[in-house]
Amino acid sequence: MSSLLSYALPALGSYAMLSIFFLRRPRLLHTPWAPVFLPRLGAHRAGSGELLENTMEAMENSLAQRSDFLELDCQLTRDGVVVVSHDKNLSRQSGVNRDVSSLDFEELPLYKEELEVYFSPGRFAHGSDRHMVSLEDVFQRFPRMPMSVEIKEENEELINKIAGLVRHFDRNEITVWATEKSSVMKKCRAANPEMPFSFTIGRAIRLLLLYYLGLLPFASIPERFFFCFLPTIINRTYFPFSCSGLNQLAAVISKWLIMRRSLIHHLEQRGVQVVFWCLNEESDFEVAYGLGASGVMTDYPTALRHYLDNHGGAAQAS
Repeated sequence: MSSLLSYALPALGSYAMLSIFFLRRPRLLHTPWAPVFLPRLGAHRAGSGELLENTMEAMENSLAQRSDFLELDCQLTRDGVVVVSHDKNLSRQSGVNRDVSSLDFEELPLYKEELEVYFSPGRFAHGSDRHMVSLEDVFQRFPRMPMSVEIKEENEELINKIAGLVRHFDRNEITVWATEKSSVMKKCRAANPEMPFSFTIGRAIRLLLLYYLGLLPFASIPERFFFCFLPTIINRTYFPFSCSGLNQLAAVISKWLIMRRSLIHHLEQRGVQVVFWCLNEESDFEVAYGLGASGVMTDYPTALRHYLDNHGGAAQAS
């Protein structure tokens, strides 16, 4: 047993030293992705804390605040129009208990006069523009604005239509596939492999396992974006579980697992841009940029723009 340990311990020590060395210097093993755009300020649902989510008015406001990209979710109407909508069912947004897929685009109802900001409970957004919009109209209005498009379900027609619109408007490099599900991402990548894509939940778990096993420096990373929630917002603005005990446990575990400067630095060195969501308070901006994140996704682009301007572009300095 002692002879086995005499070989195993030096081998493990050497492996650990190599892992740490290449974790800090990944460019010795990998050519980093070249960033197409810098996602310092991302407008969640186009800036849903300041104006009604996903409306043209909200998008114009986000551009006025020099947002670097818009975060959008898409659904498909009955007549095959890709519409920008976070929810499949329209009850929360419009008070109409119908799925988007059950209506033609021209039949879609107006948004409510006010909507609660999901990541700022108790706060409400208002706006003069209450119209839902098609993704095609958004691409036409903002042809060079980078966007992250999240797909929530395995709807191949929706995925293929989005892929086609991205090609038609020559947006392959500035439109990012985003989804929580690996099965959906597989279909997205097949529909348009030229678009950059982000980590799914499954791939993010794998990333963390590789990091803690010391294998991450030697693994390939095809993703170019890591959209990750900031663990410190759990129990304050983000409640992933209905049980408070589970939320507290999730906050402790996820904070310990994710909030690692060495992990974020490694990803950044490999050209993977780390964006924390959905942060609406200055204290959270501080935490995210302090960890070395590329950017922040927020419901309040004006507040984040004010923070960045007053801190000399925090993301650039990280």
